[in-house]
Amino acid sequence: MANNGNTTQSERVIERIRKKLQQSGDIDYTFRRPSYFTFQTPIEVHVYGYDLVALQSYASQLSLAMGELRGFRDVRSTLEEGSPEVQIAFRRDRMAALDLDLATVSQTLRNKIRGDVATRLKERDRQIDILVRSAHAEDLEVSKVSELVISQVDGIPIPLSTVADITIGRGPSQITHIGQQRAAVIRANLADRDLGSATRDVEALIETYPPPGTMEVELGGQNREVATSFRSLLLATSLAVFMVYLVMASQFESFLHPFVILLSVPLGMIGVIFALLVTGTDVSIVVLIGAVMLTGIVVNNAIVLIDYINQRRRAGLAKLAAVREGAQTRLRPILMTTLTTVLGLLPMAIGFGEGAEIRAPMAIAVIGGLMLSTLLTLVVIPVVYVSLDRKP
Repeated sequence: MANNGNTTQSERVIERIRKKLQQSGDIDYTFRRPSYFTFQTPIEVHVYGYDLVALQSYASQLSLAMGELRGFRDVRSTLEEGSPEVQIAFRRDRMAALDLDLATVSQTLRNKIRGDVATRLKERDRQIDILVRSAHAEDLEVSKVSELVISQVDGIPIPLSTVADITIGRGPSQITHIGQQRAAVIRANLADRDLGSATRDVEALIETYPPPGTMEVELGGQNREVATSFRSLLLATSLAVFMVYLVMASQFESFLHPFVILLSVPLGMIGVIFALLVTGTDVSIVVLIGAVMLTGIVVNNAIVLIDYINQRRRAGLAKLAAVREGAQTRLRPILMTTLTTVLGLLPMAIGFGEGAEIRAPMAIAVIGGLMLSTLLTLVVIPVVYVSLDRKP
């Protein structure tokens, strides 16, 4: 589904469509839309176990409980009952008495009902399967499956009912394997809920309904994608700070002054947190991308300030006098640089056009971090510079 940037409006549209679809009980539907660069369902619970019946029972219990949580929509399990099916349970003792093996009987049944590819007809760049099967396969009634002849013993035909119990029932809609282990996947969409609080509710629910026996439960979906991205972006931020430090250390020919300049980075992060709290924006991947960008932006003001102070000191000015003059002289350029950057990002932060819900958090993070960092840089950086630099 396309999103016009207005989350509330898109949720209302989804809710109207959902109510229409729920009026017909025989429609299977799924709502998906990209969020934070992934098409994963917001909430996914993976339940692992070997007993299919117990797995289906626990997944059903957990999905019903999740459906009662606030803001959870379209809660479904992959082990929900599917369409009616013919279930064949082979009697191995009878098969052994008739000298029959399961693989041969299964293959015979498959060939009689579905057919077997005898050869392929090649026509230009296409290969067409030639299927050989019984002439009455398409007209085969369910009640006649038990009469299918699977073998002959001393010229006597052996029907399927001799070696198998045949029933009509409902099996799971699908059997999922994750990491070569049988699993039930419970998926849910969110409405008017942030991913973090919804994940905490699911974790509390799992503690209330612990998996029985040897079953295991883990969370997947967007929560896992976001956690993986958070770790990657944290590494990227650390590398960005380290590279900025190396560049400044080579330019200033000092290990102390780049350290003083890098203090503007945590000051900027304080501004990011404050901006997110004021605007009610959730921490997300795009916010962290904005934080990585901010690492290279906020140091500019401190570089301008420290570089001017060092120039004045090399010209013979005392340390305190150079710091005072630097703060006064560079105040206007620093404020102008910050103001132009903030005004340039303001339309993105307000959110216009398609995909605004993805771009806006990034702009809010950069604007908040840059504004607070600029104000604190003019106070904190000179104080730290004077305190750490012992030269007069």
